Amino acid sequence: MGQPIPRVLSQEEITRVFEAFGQLRVLIIGDVMIDAYYYGKVSRISPEAPVPIVSVVSKDQRLGGAANVALNIKALGAKPILCATVGDDDHGTTFSKLLQQEGMSTAGIITNVNRPTTVKTRIISDSQQMLRVDEEVTNELDADTSQKLGDRIEHLLDAEKVDVVIFEDYDKGVISAQLIQRVVHACQTRKIPVAVDPKRRNFTEYAGVTLFKPNLKELREGLKIDLDQPNLENLQHANAQLRLQLAHEMSLITLSERGVFVAANAEAQIFPAHLRSIADVSGAGDTVISVAALGLALNLDPGFWAQLANLAGGLVCEEVGVVPIDRDKLRSEALLLLAENN
Repeated sequence: MGQPIPRVLSQEEITRVFEAFGQLRVLIIGDVMIDAYYYGKVSRISPEAPVPIVSVVSKDQRLGGAANVALNIKALGAKPILCATVGDDDHGTTFSKLLQQEGMSTAGIITNVNRPTTVKTRIISDSQQMLRVDEEVTNELDADTSQKLGDRIEHLLDAEKVDVVIFEDYDKGVISAQLIQRVVHACQTRKIPVAVDPKRRNFTEYAGVTLFKPNLKELREGLKIDLDQPNLENLQHANAQLRLQLAHEMSLITLSERGVFVAANAEAQIFPAHLRSIADVSGAGDTVISVAALGLALNLDPGFWAQLANLAGGLVCEEVGVVPIDRDKLRSEALLLLAENN
């Protein structure tokens, strides 16, 4: 079927939804990192090699990867519980301090002596990224650390009375097929919905989850299909293939400037993107999965949370760098755009 699935909410209902976000507890599992920035100016070329010399003016360190999802969840008013690993190093200490500065718990963070904390350092001059330096190890966690992480997750599911779980996969090795199976089973037993933002390595391992949210590139690579024309008919066909492999309940496929495709309850629709002045698409997927997961936790109509997530993803693209959603701005635009035809 290709019938419309949205239900437009009244302004009062939208206001109540945003208030309800504040009651939710969200457990986020995934690859975390520090996003480091060196800002400077270029005035000459190095005499050692034909490369520019950047004179550093300022530095910045931010929570990145799955931790950016936690920041989005916090910005939306819900409580994030981040479960991940960091290295037994200075960067790991910095990461924990950054979490605490944001008022977030470190209860789900496991220190791993066998691998470093992931750091991505960007050198920027005149708003242009000159270079990025990655410090990381991407092989899977050792069995002992993975077991500890799984144990910690199951403990927190109960101790925190979690409303929804998000897998935020960056292919850095924290999430394995075994961990996915263990957590999905634990959530099914507890009737907790699971939302997934996948990457290539574990793409077909997320069997039985509630919501699967690839972008178009990930869908093409994961299913090994061309999908040159991502129209409604072709996306429905691709989604049928996806469901054969995963047997999941719902799909949300982000289509960049084309908007989002959502399939739920045997119905599907594409919601086009809103016209934006795009500054930076970094982190938009983190925002989309955050909003969608909260919609799942509240058992909202899929048509509504898909439109809200689509709106939120566009809003963060107007900002330079990876930034969490502005809750008040999202609510204001939702009241204008999603309730206008009510």
